[in-house]
Amino acid sequence: MVSHVKGSAITARVKWVRDTAGEEGVRAVKERLRPENRQLLEARVLPHAWVPFDLFVDLCESIDRHYGKGDLALVKDLGRFAARSNLPTLYRLFYVLGSPEFILGRSSRLWDVHYDSGRLEASFAIKDGRRGGTLRIVDFATPHRVHCLSVLGWAEQSVELSGGKGVEGSEVACRAKGGERCELLITWRP
Repeated sequence: MVSHVKGSAITARVKWVRDTAGEEGVRAVKERLRPENRQLLEARVLPHAWVPFDLFVDLCESIDRHYGKGDLALVKDLGRFAARSNLPTLYRLFYVLGSPEFILGRSSRLWDVHYDSGRLEASFAIKDGRRGGTLRIVDFATPHRVHCLSVLGWAEQSVELSGGKGVEGSEVACRAKGGERCELLITWRP
């Protein structure tokens, strides 16, 4: 099965490049893409359209190689940026009024809006004065570290936007690294 992602994941990353390095930067990243993905991106990706997950992975890796160190560390920052840039005015109210638990819990229900494969499960706990959320990406057809790191960055930024302080995120397990599941841990202070 070929997985798909909403075009907004692509347009947010292109916006990050444009904001960082202008149109010349966008051209440089496009040149690093595989030809079929370059063609898709040049044909104009619409935010609400479904695009191949492979384009998402290729684009994130290309940005990371060109502007990062090629170790995927920048991918988490791209996820954080996407959380901010893809947040429509209507949802901003949810972030202001909702708690981190509310926002992360809602993300489980909205998974199908952004991906056509798998699901997201969220659970919460409080330990030593810190709140925590565990996110599990379940049954995603084409697991990839780029995806886990992007979701992790998105979750960290979402917790911050909804009032969490001292946010820390970590990748507990990843199927792409041989794990049985993809699991992310986010902790914060209220």
